Amino acid sequence: MATMSETTFLSSDGRTQLYAREYRPEGEAVGIVQLVHGIAEHIARYDAFASFLADNGYIVVAHDQLGHGKSIGDASTQGFFSAEDGWSKAVQDIHTLHEKTAARFPGKPYFLFGHSMGSFLARTYLIRFGAGLDGAIISGTGQQSPLLITGGRVMSDMEIRRHGATYHSELLNNMAFGSYTKQLENVRTPCDWLSRDSAVVDRYIADPLCGFVPTAGLLRDMMGGIGFISKQKNMDRMRKDLPVLFISGDCDPVGEQGKGVIRAYKGFLKAGLTDVTMKLYHGGRHEMLNETNKEEVYQDILGWLNGKAGR
Repeated sequence: MATMSETTFLSSDGRTQLYAREYRPEGEAVGIVQLVHGIAEHIARYDAFASFLADNGYIVVAHDQLGHGKSIGDASTQGFFSAEDGWSKAVQDIHTLHEKTAARFPGKPYFLFGHSMGSFLARTYLIRFGAGLDGAIISGTGQQSPLLITGGRVMSDMEIRRHGATYHSELLNNMAFGSYTKQLENVRTPCDWLSRDSAVVDRYIADPLCGFVPTAGLLRDMMGGIGFISKQKNMDRMRKDLPVLFISGDCDPVGEQGKGVIRAYKGFLKAGLTDVTMKLYHGGRHEMLNETNKEEVYQDILGWLNGKAGR
């Protein structure tokens, strides 16, 4: 039976204590998986997946990012990274947890799993710190057009000038997420794009730490981060032999129903990576770990990890 423990560590912002979890398997661990969650959610939502990996021999570590979950300083900082270099600080926090964990378990294969906004952070991490990894899983990602990225940054900057970086902008929120249910049939809630499992959607809506309106500062940071990872010259800096697995639903609006995932996958190949795999799940929406076929997804991820860990 796996065990879970909780701790905190200091963010790169120099003042916020970040909430973190660690899941330990019984006996000798096969490897380590570090999880990076998405926007307007928190790491406790990954408990079932983390427990599954730990039950199958993996140490799992994760933290609530700045402005999320139990890493919120006060109500004004919910959905906010930092006044300056927020994206870089979030990436550095991932690196801090990586370094702390790798030092405690030397020699273990180390994998990074990033979902949604966490996938964009993970892709930034691969460019900046990928040398310390043995593989990465990119979940619920996309490859937005330069025009969309530029427009998002311009609108975010306008909202920041009007209201400040900590302003929770309904305008930006609607622009970023408001159209995500348009291609779905029989829509029950504005969050149906997350999963076909209505119970998952209802729990998300009922969770006070989920679904909040992000700040203008966070959305500006995210647009900047997506712009960074979309530039081929930056992608070309990734380690060529790093194994990468893309997973997504082919009905996920973040990945443009698979088209954006395919563009990202092809970008990795163009950058010279030699071990890149992609799986699009038919009918799947944004959160494949919480989909109606999640058992299949869990097993696919475990099989990939075991193969790369030499199990």
